[in-house]
Amino acid sequence: MQQKTLWINQIKGLCICLVVVYHSVITFYPHLFAFQHPWSETLSKCWIYFNLYLAPFRMPVFFFISGFLIRRYIAEVPWKNCVDKRIWHIFYVLALWGVLQWLALRQLNGWLAPERDLSNAANAAYADSPGEFLYGMLTASTSLWYLYALVVYFIFCKLFVRAKAPLIVALALLSVAINFLPLPWWGMNSVLRNVIYYALGAWFGTAIMGWLTTTLPRRALIPLLLFALAAVALYFKGIPLLMALLSIFVIMKLFWRASHYLPPGENNWLNVVGSNTIAIYTTHRILVEGASLVLIKQVNGHALTPTGELLLLLCYPFLSLILCTLFGLLVRQFSRRLSADLLFSPPAKRALATS
Repeated sequence: MQQKTLWINQIKGLCICLVVVYHSVITFYPHLFAFQHPWSETLSKCWIYFNLYLAPFRMPVFFFISGFLIRRYIAEVPWKNCVDKRIWHIFYVLALWGVLQWLALRQLNGWLAPERDLSNAANAAYADSPGEFLYGMLTASTSLWYLYALVVYFIFCKLFVRAKAPLIVALALLSVAINFLPLPWWGMNSVLRNVIYYALGAWFGTAIMGWLTTTLPRRALIPLLLFALAAVALYFKGIPLLMALLSIFVIMKLFWRASHYLPPGENNWLNVVGSNTIAIYTTHRILVEGASLVLIKQVNGHALTPTGELLLLLCYPFLSLILCTLFGLLVRQFSRRLSADLLFSPPAKRALATS
């Protein structure tokens, strides 16, 4: 991998880590109700709120980078050369892991929490029937909605690349409007809210990256400060768009600057994680679900000492992150060595690669 792209890959690694932490928190802390240590409830609430405020720093930069990395396919590569890698490949992983997640999560809940009522869970992974599962997948009501978005975003951005200037304004308005006029499907709301960041990377990524990777003049500090104040004010009014754009700027700037003082290597942990985002993204939800179901019973059933409970609540997202990343990397190695990467590459592509 070229040195100049390693720092971008590290940001991908950071983003997938934040996604794992997000799912670790939402599947565990909100379901706790019987605490022993006097600080446990406060600590749980801290994780829940911290997770909430991390939202603008998680998916926007992930999608911006995703769009930036495929900008050549959008602008130059013919459709027939894009279908396999940019559409079919991702669709295959989405469909395969959508089914695997559905089977695994239903089994885990039936085994570890048979009393749990999932009838109102708006997630394809909890569907009671193939029809409900298909409906959830088609409406992006799935933990894999990022993959769903990648397919839809690519087709949209390539179709309308010549109308990018007026459309980017429309996408910004859509990102704001969806917060106040949401659709019935939470995943689709996320897809519509984040399309602007992918489009910025795909349509204007070269210019934006040129600006991000130059030293800002001092006269830009005051406008940047005013933008940051406006972003914070609007964020607390339910409009996260400016905060998300600010997070893209800050994260990209920090990693770019850091790469000059501490040049990233290919074996750097964040780079390894960033090179395997799809494997970690698709596998972590199953592991998180199983761990949460076990530990929720431990905490609510007072199976731990008060001190042990507090330590678990303090460290659980970090422990979950380590286990999920290692598990994802292990599954990817298993897929490559024992099945020619069948778990993450469609059979047609594998056949071409081996012929």
